[in-house]
Amino acid sequence: MKTHDFWYDLPDELIAQTPLDKRDFSRLLVLDKKTGEFEHKHFYDILDYLNPGDCLVMNDSRVLPARLLGHRPTGGAVEVLLLRDLGNKQWECLCKPGRKMQVGNEVIFGDGELTARVVAVQDDGNRVVEFQYEGIFLEVLERLGKMPLPPYIKAELQDQERYQTVYSREVGSAAAPTAGLHWTKELLDKAREKGIKTAFVTLHVGLGTFRPVKAEEISEHHMHSELCMLSQETADILNETKRSGGRIVCVGTTSCRTIESLAKEDGTFEAASKWTEIFIFPGYRFKAMDALITNFHLPESTLVMLVSALAGRENVLNAYAEAVKERYRFFSFGDAMFIS
Repeated sequence: MKTHDFWYDLPDELIAQTPLDKRDFSRLLVLDKKTGEFEHKHFYDILDYLNPGDCLVMNDSRVLPARLLGHRPTGGAVEVLLLRDLGNKQWECLCKPGRKMQVGNEVIFGDGELTARVVAVQDDGNRVVEFQYEGIFLEVLERLGKMPLPPYIKAELQDQERYQTVYSREVGSAAAPTAGLHWTKELLDKAREKGIKTAFVTLHVGLGTFRPVKAEEISEHHMHSELCMLSQETADILNETKRSGGRIVCVGTTSCRTIESLAKEDGTFEAASKWTEIFIFPGYRFKAMDALITNFHLPESTLVMLVSALAGRENVLNAYAEAVKERYRFFSFGDAMFIS
């Protein structure tokens, strides 16, 4: 299949720049993967489509406030984006402007509470930066860092917690698992009261999630690598769900990629973790996932390909065309889709 087979036309004004006041008031397009039929609802209606015995699988990764704005000793502004912890106070980073960030160059953040020095330049242009600080790095980041919002969001985020899910706990992502942003604690409580199980996995989302597919043939695209983890407690819940005839409903493509990476061939689970480069596109046979809650994704992206693998390319593109026509909000802070 060609990458261009997954193109759709999206007006810029439909790209959501800010979150709604209430998380679960986003709109919800419900798509039947077998028939291609769809309904227009709101996210607070999601429980009408979930059954007792179903299991919601959620990615509990928490976004690192990984965007640091600083200045060089000479006064020039510098932006440093944390990508990967290398240990010993060193991080792989994306730096702007890169030409001012060569080996030996230093950056000051805040009032000097945090400083950094470039110790290496990698082949891909990323920098290895060594930080100096007192205390706990995550606490310093909470004070000085900003959320690394996707490049298509130009507005400043007023409340940093709105780019975190209400169940986030494992710090390590460079981007939010955005399908989970629609859930409130109250709505999750109602789900559990209805007999719907909840289980957590962890996949730390990398910035590669925004990397465009440049290959003409999608089979030639190489996925970025991300660390995913599944506990024995979650494995037991998922296995019991399958045994009792319930559905595994993934909240977001990251939860889907995690369980499809860690499921055995027969669809069962045990505690596991791995670096995954799984690429799901039409023709893929799902081992474990039955249904998916997701957002609306970028044209020609690997995420549009993933949802097309579940519901069929034509069904997905028809639903997206309907969402454009009905003026849904798209991407990270946008509306949701339930594929059942």
